Amino acid sequence: MSIHFGREVCSNPNLAETKEWLVTNGIGGFASGTVSGVLTRRYHGLLIAALAPPLKRTLLLTKLDETVQYLDRTFPLFTNRWQDGNVEPQGYLNIEKFHLEGTIPVWTFACGDALLEKRIWMPVGANRTYISYTLVRATTSVRLSLKALVNYRDYHGNTYGNNWFPQVNLVENGVCIAASNDAVPFYILAKNSHIYLQKDWYVGFSLAAEKERGLNPQEDHFHPATFNAILNIGETFTVIAGTKKDPQLDGLIALESRHQYDLQLLDRWYSNSNLPTKNAPEWIERLVLAADQFIVNRPLLDVPDGKTIIAGYHWFGDWGRDTMISLAGLTISTGRPEVAGTIIRTFSRYLSQGMLPNLFPDAGQEPEYNTVDAILWYFEAIRAYLEVTKDSKLLQDIFPLLTEVIDWHRRGTRYNIHLDSDGLIYAGETGIQLTWMDAKVGDWVVTPRIGKPVEINALWYNALVIMTDLAKKLGLSPNLYEEMAAKTREGFQRFWQPQAGYCYDVIDTPSGDDLSLRPNQIFAVSLPSNNAKNLLDSSQQKAVVDTVAQSLLTSYGLRSLASKDAQYRGKYGGNVRQRDGAYHQGTVWAWLIGHFVQAHLKVYRDPIIARTFLAPMEQHLEAAGIGSISEIFDGDIPIEPKGCIAQAWSVAEVLRAWLLVASN
Repeated sequence: MSIHFGREVCSNPNLAETKEWLVTNGIGGFASGTVSGVLTRRYHGLLIAALAPPLKRTLLLTKLDETVQYLDRTFPLFTNRWQDGNVEPQGYLNIEKFHLEGTIPVWTFACGDALLEKRIWMPVGANRTYISYTLVRATTSVRLSLKALVNYRDYHGNTYGNNWFPQVNLVENGVCIAASNDAVPFYILAKNSHIYLQKDWYVGFSLAAEKERGLNPQEDHFHPATFNAILNIGETFTVIAGTKKDPQLDGLIALESRHQYDLQLLDRWYSNSNLPTKNAPEWIERLVLAADQFIVNRPLLDVPDGKTIIAGYHWFGDWGRDTMISLAGLTISTGRPEVAGTIIRTFSRYLSQGMLPNLFPDAGQEPEYNTVDAILWYFEAIRAYLEVTKDSKLLQDIFPLLTEVIDWHRRGTRYNIHLDSDGLIYAGETGIQLTWMDAKVGDWVVTPRIGKPVEINALWYNALVIMTDLAKKLGLSPNLYEEMAAKTREGFQRFWQPQAGYCYDVIDTPSGDDLSLRPNQIFAVSLPSNNAKNLLDSSQQKAVVDTVAQSLLTSYGLRSLASKDAQYRGKYGGNVRQRDGAYHQGTVWAWLIGHFVQAHLKVYRDPIIARTFLAPMEQHLEAAGIGSISEIFDGDIPIEPKGCIAQAWSVAEVLRAWLLVASN
């Protein structure tokens, strides 16, 4: 596939360290780093294991500092930045090429006339990382020396040596490392290597991205062992890091297994999509592979094969809202509806008072139900799933639960969420953030949106339309839901502001109606399904789409607030307060492009124009998280990527929208 960088990127540290790779294992663990090899985040490492899948993510193997001895010269392949600002050694200068092989990052190092390829991948279902080195070209053998640097900390943290020394023991083909008596031991293994035990700390790594985020940028890592090997031309040497002592040691077999897994994802997509031939654009195929990185196991006592969705890498877990928004694009659009069904059933166990949890609970923890829209997106996820599968068993099982959801909203549930007399949903209490615009710093709720938010009521109407359809499918009376939908449709006209030519963002707030120009009104056009009566008439729909396009649309998504607003923040950066203060005050969100495209297609019925709104994402796949789509972007030009380097709903919505356009 076409994502590749030569020396124009690899030898430029300012570029190479902004391009980040990611591999995942399907249970919440991952490995990630930069093209240059320098650590810039606390989340960079070769093995960040999910010790309680999909969470309790723990940094184990940080990096391998590799050196090649070839003929009479020594070539460092690694790069480190130290707290005094020095970058030493500058191994990035020996990178001739970087590319993705499916989901596998591949580096080609030039050491004189020798070429050495390095690959990193993880098998599905195991906390294990493979790092392989293949000598592609040389006039004689090379000597490879690998210094393993390890850690044992929560992936959000920092470590300082402070005379702490993990226990390191030789085992067959490698070493076993135990950070403490109660820590999970892990292994670094390599066949046909000479292993030298060490016991020292590398102190003072400087993490540039953490410094930019206003967080602690300094870190230490422990050096337990060095692995040495002789590599002849055509040979491959593989290092395996993991929590099991008996992995597949043959790197070539493990590599082929990973290749086959990626190919099966694409074959499954093509077999289940409506595309006439297997010739989708390469970047769309990449999104199909990227989609799989967010789908992970979520075993529960009564659902051992449960599934969920990681909201984003590097630092998010599985969130109810993000999961439901992402579900259709990540599973149904990729030809894996059975995964969608499993996720729907998994989350159904946590319905409470008509709500879904925002943050999925870990063992022993209480769910957090501080979201008004997760449950409403649940209806849309179920609709999309049933449309494809016609799964009558799930419909029969889930419908009674959905009726309870509607009933709870009618009589009122947590946080003053209730159906008002005008047919609209009211939600919110002081100090609580309930919508997707949920940034909060201490006691400061940046965008409280207490009252009747426009997208919540578009989603509520969508849910009522879905309930009407599901009741008919089950042979039940749809009258209640039809009557409620008609009332909501009538009340929704309160959002229309004819002088402005667009919708209020929130009405009936404690301080009146909020006319801030935000993207949330786009859902009043994109939702519900086309066979329902629309919330807005055709002229209003066109006005919304045009206003959003003219004031909020960027190359990579929609701004969260119009730039003319006094509260607009065009740059996302700085410390936590500065970043969260800009999060929904102008920052661009990629996931919104999906519903904008859907709304534009509905109004203008021009798939050729609609496709152009997605085109810039092809280039973005090379910009931040290589092969994936970022969470957010600056609102101001040049609209630089920020936040998570790979976000579930960004990938999901671009992929879903592309397929929607391709089918028209």
